[in-house]
Amino acid sequence: MILIKNIYQLQKLIRKEKNSSKKIGFVPTMGALHQGHITLIKEAKSKNDIVVCSIFVNPTQFNNPEDLKKYPKTLEADIDKLEAAGCSILFLPEVAEMYPEGEKQKIYDLGFLETVLEGKYRPKHFQGVCMIVDKLLLAVTPHILYLGRKDYQQCMVVKAMIKLENHETDLVICDTVREADGLAMSSRNMRLNITERQQALRIIETLNTIKQNLKRGDLVTIKKEAESFLTNNGYKVDYVEIADANTLELQNTWDGNTKLVALVAAYLNEVRLIDNILL
Repeated sequence: MILIKNIYQLQKLIRKEKNSSKKIGFVPTMGALHQGHITLIKEAKSKNDIVVCSIFVNPTQFNNPEDLKKYPKTLEADIDKLEAAGCSILFLPEVAEMYPEGEKQKIYDLGFLETVLEGKYRPKHFQGVCMIVDKLLLAVTPHILYLGRKDYQQCMVVKAMIKLENHETDLVICDTVREADGLAMSSRNMRLNITERQQALRIIETLNTIKQNLKRGDLVTIKKEAESFLTNNGYKVDYVEIADANTLELQNTWDGNTKLVALVAAYLNEVRLIDNILL
């Protein structure tokens, strides 16, 4: 595996590989890698000649400076995992490389997608996500970008940004990877203590209950019951919502045909957990 910290050197290497008709797959990460990330790397490896992974804790997508400070960093272990998984190139830039001083920041017209759920509770978060993924796609110029479905809204936002900026990259969204007990894998799970780790299972339990009890007609009651369940189990809930799986428009009634997704975001003490399930 080649480690590169400079955009120019990365672009030079990618051009060389593309000139040899090599297909490039790309997995962007913020490090603290877990099996979910490695599954994306392996999926990319199975469909491409070269797999690029980036590790960059992106400051522009953190609303809370404390959250940025506390984001877990496990670089040595990350490198070992990437090498074992067959990653070809690790792009490991510094903040100054991705955000040069004096650079004018783009504004991305995300419309409705930026106003609901994560967009509502984390203002400017998706502008930060678009900023860094746009920059990374310009640096890597991959044929295929791989993301995990756990960040459902983020996947939709990135898809919109790719279209807005005319990137010649296909987006592949892979299923959420879960622990044996159902907890969605997340770098933030490292911040949970033993008690919190058990409590964290209430989120997938909530989502499964929504799925099992979903009926045509009113959805308000089932959402309120789900929120109460989490609150009674020690969570501070940002949202429990059911949305159109294709547009993310929030739904209070269901016609029995529209494809839906249930989404949860809630704090367990200081750790904010998110998850979703297709209904």
